[in-house]
Amino acid sequence: MKLIVTGGLGFIGSNFILQVLEKYPKFKIVNIDAQLTGSNKKNLQSLKNNNNYQFIKSDINNTKVLEKYVPHCDVIINFAAESHVDRSISNPKPFIDSNILGVFNILEILKTQKKRLVHISTDEVFGSLRTGSANEEYRLNPSSPYSASKASAELLINSYVRTFNIDSVITRCTNNYGPHQYPEKLIPKTIILAHRNEKIPIYGNGKSIRDWIFVEDHCDAIMKVLIKGNSGETYNISSQNELDNLTIVKKILKLMNKSLDLMDFVDERPGEDHRYSLDSLKIRTKLKWNHTINFEEGIRKT
Repeated sequence: MKLIVTGGLGFIGSNFILQVLEKYPKFKIVNIDAQLTGSNKKNLQSLKNNNNYQFIKSDINNTKVLEKYVPHCDVIINFAAESHVDRSISNPKPFIDSNILGVFNILEILKTQKKRLVHISTDEVFGSLRTGSANEEYRLNPSSPYSASKASAELLINSYVRTFNIDSVITRCTNNYGPHQYPEKLIPKTIILAHRNEKIPIYGNGKSIRDWIFVEDHCDAIMKVLIKGNSGETYNISSQNELDNLTIVKKILKLMNKSLDLMDFVDERPGEDHRYSLDSLKIRTKLKWNHTINFEEGIRKT
């Protein structure tokens, strides 16, 4: 099987590529990445001499590159996205360009090139949940320009499935953590600052809740959806491991034998979502997926 992975130098995309080539050594992967914020060539340095891996420096808004490579692949896995909420608040335009217009370009090509698209979305499209968990049919209610752009992409994809009969599946996942994560995210930022004995900023009272999943479990779920997922369907991916930010930081400081005095409470960011929660029963029952790494093990590995 030949895959195009967009955004494959990023955190989740690079872990996915490494995992696929380890488990399926005959697969071929073309990685299309614009090397913008969040990309790191060192993530895939080990594949430098791997004949089944090819890197193309390009943006998914470059239709000439997509037109060149899409006809020769079986599946496109779209990780490419601007993904940091804070940056989307200060400058939303790159998020519109990548997360909406980039997806539009892929979809336009798939109207004539009948390939499968696996689109990687996020639990943030549901906004903040006070109680319960969002299943696949839950109302979209994004809070930030980032999550609104991801929700827009989902709606656009579903319209192309219905109108143009493209073969596409969407995954929505909770907060990932693990190797190669960009240091602006909570866990790597906390580890780095603690290592330097520098103050660790915590929004508000630190009680915002996220469901954390180890990146390898997420990548395994994506492969399940790629191979077994039904076209036009969306699959939620979660590890049922909800923790607030304060608990996360305290766990890391304890593992690193650092003082809790490093914690620095700062103003809450605009439009802060206080709780995300996904119901992942569908992928567990329909595709027989389950997470394998609990948080205590995963955070030590990280």
